[in-house]
Amino acid sequence: MDQQIWTLVMVGLTFAIYIGIAIWSRASSTKDFYVAGGGVSPLANGMATAADWMSAASFLSMAGLIAFLGYDGGVYLMGWTGGYVLLALLLAPYLRKFGQYTVPDFIGTRYSGKNPNAQVNVARLVAIICALFVSFTYVVGQMKGVGVAFSRFLEVPFETGVLIGIAIVFFYAVLGGMKGITYTQVAQYCVLIFAFTVPAIFISLQITGNPVPQLGLLGEFKGEGVSLLTKLNQLNTELGFTEYTSGKKEMIDVAFITAALMLGTAGLPHVIVRFFTVPKVSDARKSAGYALVFIAILYTTAPAVAAFARANMIDSVSGVAYDDAPAWVTNWNKAGLIKMEDKNGDGIIQYYDDKSEAGIALAAEKGWKGNEFSPDRDIMVLANPEIAQLPAWVVALVVAGGLAAALSTAAGLLLVISTSISHDLLKKTFMPNISDKQELMYARIAAAVAVVGAGLAGMNPPGFVAEVVAFAFGLAASSFFPAILLGIFDKRTNTPGAVTGMITGLVFTTAMICMMRSVQLFGTDAPIIKDFFGISAQGIGTVGMFLNLIVTIAVSRMTPAPSQEIQNIVEEIRIPRGAGEAQAH
Repeated sequence: MDQQIWTLVMVGLTFAIYIGIAIWSRASSTKDFYVAGGGVSPLANGMATAADWMSAASFLSMAGLIAFLGYDGGVYLMGWTGGYVLLALLLAPYLRKFGQYTVPDFIGTRYSGKNPNAQVNVARLVAIICALFVSFTYVVGQMKGVGVAFSRFLEVPFETGVLIGIAIVFFYAVLGGMKGITYTQVAQYCVLIFAFTVPAIFISLQITGNPVPQLGLLGEFKGEGVSLLTKLNQLNTELGFTEYTSGKKEMIDVAFITAALMLGTAGLPHVIVRFFTVPKVSDARKSAGYALVFIAILYTTAPAVAAFARANMIDSVSGVAYDDAPAWVTNWNKAGLIKMEDKNGDGIIQYYDDKSEAGIALAAEKGWKGNEFSPDRDIMVLANPEIAQLPAWVVALVVAGGLAAALSTAAGLLLVISTSISHDLLKKTFMPNISDKQELMYARIAAAVAVVGAGLAGMNPPGFVAEVVAFAFGLAASSFFPAILLGIFDKRTNTPGAVTGMITGLVFTTAMICMMRSVQLFGTDAPIIKDFFGISAQGIGTVGMFLNLIVTIAVSRMTPAPSQEIQNIVEEIRIPRGAGEAQAH
């Protein structure tokens, strides 16, 4: 079978499984829709959490970033890995013990208790707005990833690929709720991890002779007597790029991006809600441990995949005649995800860094007129098997894995959006008397509207997948993290402090990202603000988090302390064993 047929078979088979699971586990109550009935085993929940966590950014974009940025791309690997450890150890068990379904629920109850006055609505409303901002920004990145995968392998325009993704996510997320999503994500984890590791093993054997990609990264390059990383350094510097193992980012930017990704992870509503799908607090801890193991398999493989892709790409493109360009270049060029232009008319592809001093000097010597090969960074994992000339079924498997990664996270995010509107905004704020059936209906309507809106935004996102997702993490760090952290560990933090802090962090971070990305968002000739004292848009969420933290603590200390009831709740959720009375509040 040719590659197109293999792709249709693989994608069709996996999607049939997902849709079948969604129908089998269709939500019949709001508890099923929000937290899968609270009866998921720790092992299954760990696998589902890993799939929820490993989005298109992890599967498609992270290795692509490392392939092009080298050392600098490792910041995403560090931030996302460290962030999950922080969430699992510091926050998840306490939030699970508190007994609320959603982050706005936690904030609404922690900062107002049983008191039904206006402060309840203010705390919850601000948290809802933050959840919607974060989740919508994140899901836009997933829909872009879906479009990238479909556009190439179904040979349709990128926009059509996004529309196909909208239809599929609409079906199983809106129908199944958390119950359907959980068991679908278990299947999606199996697909995505198999799809990521199998090609990595093949290519590691091909390039280094070692079947273990993590060891292959440190191995010898194609029997040439030099290591893979040394060879990559040589290839990069010959073309005017920075050494693969060296970085250009300022250390302050590296630190702030890493912190934004870490702290943003700890405030991601769609990951936190997963810890409410298990029966007990101890099960939340176990599922976090399982998830970390499942996540580590992909995250330790990604640097190797990036290095293999970079080496193979340069080897197969640089200095090759346009007429002799490999099939993968032609195919991705047709999809609009590789830009090529013979600027000096010599019929040879010139791939080099035309902005560096070394690259400019090289071009002057060779008579080149500019870089002629610009691939979208998000294609590297999908193109990697093609570049390495692996069998068609391996290429098709990677497509199925990429779609599984993007769709699993998109479904979890859409659930957060729907529950924020139906449960937190309507049921808990404006329409407390609606029935469970009505609440479920509103949740499905909200999910449907959100998936369409995210798909349309995903057709023209303000960056590549991992970059858009990094913005979502920055928003989560600057809005939710201080409110959650202080809500668990500081009895003195009160409603005015938390509300003021969240608004400050969210407004500052959103405004700064918009100004730093004004070229994509508003069509300006240059960014309104290039950076903030050396900190880029991806790291600005850390500054917003510090502002939030300072404002929250300052306002809380200048206003009356929370009620004794709230202070008792904070004490109770930190008791090591059992759910205690905290769930009763």
